[in-house]
Amino acid sequence: TLADAMAQDPGIFTAVMVHLVRSGEVTGQLSEVLGELVRSQKWQSELASQTKKLIMYPAFVTITITGVVVFLMVYLVPQLVGFIRNMGQEVPLQTRMLIWLSNAFVNYWWLILPTPIALIFGVAAAARANVQFRFKLHQATLSIPIVGPVIKKIILARMTDSFALMYRTGIPVIEALSYCVKITTNLPIQQALIRARERIANGNSISDAFAAESLFPSLVVRMLRVGESTGALDEALANVSYFFTRDIDESIERVQALIEPVLTVVLGLILGWIMLAVLGPIYDTISKIRA
Repeated sequence: TLADAMAQDPGIFTAVMVHLVRSGEVTGQLSEVLGELVRSQKWQSELASQTKKLIMYPAFVTITITGVVVFLMVYLVPQLVGFIRNMGQEVPLQTRMLIWLSNAFVNYWWLILPTPIALIFGVAAAARANVQFRFKLHQATLSIPIVGPVIKKIILARMTDSFALMYRTGIPVIEALSYCVKITTNLPIQQALIRARERIANGNSISDAFAAESLFPSLVVRMLRVGESTGALDEALANVSYFFTRDIDESIERVQALIEPVLTVVLGLILGWIMLAVLGPIYDTISKIRA
């Protein structure tokens, strides 16, 4: 069968796709299932693009600020510091701090610059090796101000869209949630899904099972309850996915709009501190000469 043929290449066709195709073959709705898969793949591609946009822009801003600071500390500040020392007066505290920081960059740049990269790789390796550490890391990711809620909505939007697709093609709820657990990479949400699935298996309604988990917003619970009462659970889940997707677009635009003034303020504070530390002693010297 087509599903068996697709199952021979698990690196290309996921278990969810194979199961959906098999369900379409059994029910005689293969064309509808393939159409839904195409729609879902397009939607998930757009969602992945939004996720990259959310991550790449702050990363670019961070690299820009780091580059400016390195340039100031390695090239500009040492030249100004040499002039200040030649004036022969007492150097204030903020200037001594600037000199110390500049010397650290000049003498230990080979250690300072790779440290953030090594830290990222170290955290990633620890997350792969230790499940509890990975759980705490994923939990902390969802708690990041501004960015964390957007990441959570992206995960939930993908989960509800996949759940709706599987339910629409006739896959039982328990089995569909099992596949949702597999495609959800965030451990706290994954554990919440597992507990919700167990409650449903024990006889609870779908909405009550999800309502017992604080990770799922009230919108998800309300739409599940509406879907259960109307018998159109797949449409209710599709509506959840739609609202989350719209909110994700708006949230990413707000984050990008917020990053620009934040970058300006951060650079202004850095330059202001450097100018205060450098020009302060010069101004004091000029004041003494005039006096």
